[in-house]
Amino acid sequence: MIEALLGFMAVFVLAFLRVPLAVAMTIAGLCGLGLLRGWQPAFASTSQVIFETGFHYVLSVIPLFVLMGNFVARAGMAKELFTAANAFVGHRRGGLAMASIIASGGFGSICGSSIATAATMSRVAYPEMKAHGYKDTLATGSIAAGGTLGILIPPSTILVIYGIITETDIGKLFIAGILPGIVAVTCLCLAVVFVTWRDPSAGPPAERFSWVQRLAAIRGIWGVALLFALVIGGIYGGVFTATEGAGVGAAGAFFFALARRSLTPRVLMDILLESTRTTAMLFTILIGAMVFTSFINFTSMPGDLRDFVLQFSPNPIVVVMVMMGIYLALGMVMEELAIVLLTIPVFFPVITGLGFDPIWFGILIVTIVEIGMISPPVGLNLFVLNSLLPNVKLGTIYRGVWPFVMADVVRLGILIAFPVIALWLPGFMGSP
Repeated sequence: MIEALLGFMAVFVLAFLRVPLAVAMTIAGLCGLGLLRGWQPAFASTSQVIFETGFHYVLSVIPLFVLMGNFVARAGMAKELFTAANAFVGHRRGGLAMASIIASGGFGSICGSSIATAATMSRVAYPEMKAHGYKDTLATGSIAAGGTLGILIPPSTILVIYGIITETDIGKLFIAGILPGIVAVTCLCLAVVFVTWRDPSAGPPAERFSWVQRLAAIRGIWGVALLFALVIGGIYGGVFTATEGAGVGAAGAFFFALARRSLTPRVLMDILLESTRTTAMLFTILIGAMVFTSFINFTSMPGDLRDFVLQFSPNPIVVVMVMMGIYLALGMVMEELAIVLLTIPVFFPVITGLGFDPIWFGILIVTIVEIGMISPPVGLNLFVLNSLLPNVKLGTIYRGVWPFVMADVVRLGILIAFPVIALWLPGFMGSP
């Protein structure tokens, strides 16, 4: 137990000294293994982890879904999604903010990145909201919160990383995110209703669309619907695995971008370079996390922690709530991917030891990550919007996002109280 705590302290100190997270976790894990097992076994174990992680077949999901997201972002599909959502809810108070959230959910279903979703929707939805007199607090808050849907509604890079670390079926994790994603959209839209109820001037109604215009807007999103149905439907139906689905999705997104004449040799090269950089970053962090995890597994921390929490609570669900509280606190001061990679090796054995479903816990983790991405002061989506909308002060974005943070906390409580929301659809899938 003491060795594991010292390892965590080492990671935090190195991170505080501006050492990259991947390097910090690798150093702490390697040194911990060296002190526990000897340096020769430590180096052998670390090299084996690096080799096996780099050649892990399932990991090919990550670059393929990253590539898919970059293709659809360049193909301009977000505009059609926003137009379709606006056609149905834009005439209501706060309707454009709701349309932004709904469109973010649709875009997240073919993207898988929270940052890319928030950045894309800020270019599509924010000008429309400003043109209709929306206050910056509601406009930026809804875009930042809607952007988080990119990592819950499948495909999701966070779910892939969680699945690899915990050896949980990635296909089932993807399917498990669908119903919680719908709950998320509903809760965020209700937050818009609450904001406009308290301050009707925050989100004035836009013009009403006729049913002819609405049907035309729906026809404009056929490409998104087809791509989502092809990838997720194929995984759910057992036609192909998550990795094969990622390949199909990347190829489909490429052909859509090509058909829309969005690709030039220069743009294609930019997409490939951006996808390579993102993938390299994720792989490096993941390898560092796996090295650190191998060290944690050689300590008594997982078992000691499980015994510790069980003696204080005869009701296991209380343990889960305490964990979520810890995650919420960490999310306000730490980067979200770092939290997941550092804590999963400790908390996951506790969860499985208590008999909880790892798929359900994975959805809770992604929900926590979503909250962290919009929680001041270090929510990543908030800084993305601040960089893309320089005329909006960061303090304004902070004020605007709080109602959506509260809505997400309520959603987290719903998912804890009703695990069936996450487990119902995966229950129809066969064993991998």
